Amino acid sequence: MMQAPEDLLHRLRRYRQEHILIGWDRLQPRERDHLVQQLAGIDFAELEQLFARRNEPHTLLPTREQITPLPVEAASQISAETVARGDAALRAGEVAVLLVAGGQGSRLGFDRPKGVFPVGPISTASLFRVHAEKVRALSLRYGRAIPFLVMTSAATHADTEAYFADHHFFGLAPGQVTFFQQGTMPALDRETGRVLLEKPGSVFVSPNGHGGTLTALADCGLLTELKSRGVRHIFYLQVDNPLVQIAEPAYIGRHIETYAEVSSKVVFKECPDEKVGVLAMIAGRCGIIEYSDMPPEMAAERDGTGTLVFRAGNPAIHLFTVEFLERITAGADRLAYHVARKKVPYFDPATDQTVLPTLENALKFELFVFDALPLADRTLAISVDREEEFAPVKNAVGVDSPETCRQLQINRAARWLQAAGADVPMTTEGHSVYPLEISPLFAYDVAELRAKLPPGFRVTGPTLLE
Repeated sequence: MMQAPEDLLHRLRRYRQEHILIGWDRLQPRERDHLVQQLAGIDFAELEQLFARRNEPHTLLPTREQITPLPVEAASQISAETVARGDAALRAGEVAVLLVAGGQGSRLGFDRPKGVFPVGPISTASLFRVHAEKVRALSLRYGRAIPFLVMTSAATHADTEAYFADHHFFGLAPGQVTFFQQGTMPALDRETGRVLLEKPGSVFVSPNGHGGTLTALADCGLLTELKSRGVRHIFYLQVDNPLVQIAEPAYIGRHIETYAEVSSKVVFKECPDEKVGVLAMIAGRCGIIEYSDMPPEMAAERDGTGTLVFRAGNPAIHLFTVEFLERITAGADRLAYHVARKKVPYFDPATDQTVLPTLENALKFELFVFDALPLADRTLAISVDREEEFAPVKNAVGVDSPETCRQLQINRAARWLQAAGADVPMTTEGHSVYPLEISPLFAYDVAELRAKLPPGFRVTGPTLLE
């Protein structure tokens, strides 16, 4: 009978996790190698500490007196001088783009990475293509191959890499795209703190939350590499929103001239019960209150003009300085884990059976990206028009669905064409009569569209400009 390595067994005994090695002698060599590799990446001391604090609140809930509206600047008020400052940063190679794309499209009835999901109203371009072409358009405009960082997960990594390769990286330069995986965390038994197994020789792990994007950047060495290449700012967006204006110079310029460590775009809430987190000042620091945590009376609060007091909705579009990310991914300022209680099927090595629990039996641990905001000494919030920048694809039908995303893309294309002087037939409801789509490679903004459209341009049918 083959025994497990003594040093490994000693390490697991120290943290009362030796059950992981039950059945070691029945594992194939490749299975043993996989398990040893998994265990080498687990910080058992950290898991022990997290389990000991499992019943502590992550943060003390603020009182109403500690919460005030967030000061928000309007994107429309940004000066030409500020835009020039952002132009200079892009031209100097100081900006990278980070796309969070670890999720699958299961809520859409789609069994591949969500970034592969088709959203183009006419082209059926995927989310990945839409975002990659924006980065390419910016790179062409500024004569600089802007680094494009694509965060994946264990479930999406191989498929995402293959998809980009099959599509020749959507015209981006060789080496311009970097894929890296989100971190994972083991699940623990809720009562005992023992690590759960997925199957013999394999620990049950799950993604460590969207905040794990930031720690993964540091852990894989990307932050250090980017800094050595002169990158000073990282633009953060999520894959499911095709309308995001990526790394536009006005936003970057204002971020730089205010010396912000974190800047966030804001879309104003349309009604009190809209399911979107709200940015606010909490005990003097910028933070986010999840819609599920905000009391209804607070969500409905209005000022003397009838405007919602807490209306700074969070579309998850941020700009971080590299130095700030270095600080919050190391040492005492490192992001802290949240605990979630979940039902997790697991393999019980004592009975050699898989258990399907009927109640919450496990603890999962996640990092939240918005926990980074209160750690910043200087923050900036800029409001943008939601119809210009917010069309997420989250649900199969209804709100934030492929149908609403398609219509919002068409609506924006119609506005841009009209602003550029084109004749666009409209319905009485204010929608374009015909489907419209403008590729970022044709025009990244209204100014570029106006320069490219011939005089007297008319829309006479479905129109794709690419």
